[in-house]
Amino acid sequence: MNFIRRSSIAAGILALIRIYIGYEWVVAGYGKITGGQFDASGYLQGAIASAGGEHPAVQGWWAVFLEKVALPNADIFTFLVMWGELLVGIALILGIFTNFSALMGITMNFAFLFSGTVSTNAQMVLLTVFLLVAGYNAGKFGLDRWVIPYVKGVFTKKERESLKVA
Repeated sequence: MNFIRRSSIAAGILALIRIYIGYEWVVAGYGKITGGQFDASGYLQGAIASAGGEHPAVQGWWAVFLEKVALPNADIFTFLVMWGELLVGIALILGIFTNFSALMGITMNFAFLFSGTVSTNAQMVLLTVFLLVAGYNAGKFGLDRWVIPYVKGVFTKKERESLKVA
């Protein structure tokens, strides 16, 4: 655990993994945004239909969520998927807010897996787990190297000032 969380060698390997996953997200999101034809409702209807039959690919509880929450709000989910994929990808490539970006990416991957899509999602989940376990080290060779210490400093300064006032 110490190696993946502190080693510069691990940080280099994690940067490659991070950039690869980021590239996959950017390509997927950019294609949906510029293609102009992406509509999540068709995908959601297909996932709901996959919950039936003798060997369902989608579990019933997830199909209920898709049918009652996602499908009626398909426009919102269309927007969230397109821009979420693009923004997660950009953040991972740049190595900015890496842990949050990886968490949002793995959340999307699990949603796609729950909906019956296999594709590269399982591989991306596995690789993203390494980024999440590595913590700060996953963004060491990225913008997190400067952004995270700055953000910590701002919050620490505000915390100290609030203690003085109280």
